[in-house]
Amino acid sequence: MLGSFQTSQLRIEVDASQQAIGESLLQPMQLGKWLPSGKFPTGMPEQLNSGFEFTTHIGPITILSQVDVASENSLRLLLSQGIDGFHEWYWGEGWVQSRLEGISMLPLSLSQTASLFSLRQYLKSKQS
Repeated sequence: MLGSFQTSQLRIEVDASQQAIGESLLQPMQLGKWLPSGKFPTGMPEQLNSGFEFTTHIGPITILSQVDVASENSLRLLLSQGIDGFHEWYWGEGWVQSRLEGISMLPLSLSQTASLFSLRQYLKSKQS
């Protein structure tokens, strides 16, 4: 794998319930509305569950994600190809935390920050 090892952990406050945050992270239909890449393959399940695999693209870079853990307050994706590592999400009432580690040529902390702010904006717009 080409690239450098990167690690980033961010936590933000959001004006949303634990349930609303979980639905936004675990339901591909909602994920596609706020995630900057926003394009998921057809045939995605209604809700992510352990063992499910899917492929996304960021420009010409392909990322294979395997759902390792999907629960009412956490999501862990094992990543390969464009990013060799993992992405963990934890959430509760009014907060979301994201931890990303991997080897990649992509600027992971920049992507992670953009994703979190996009999620915050999406949750805010859902309440309007």
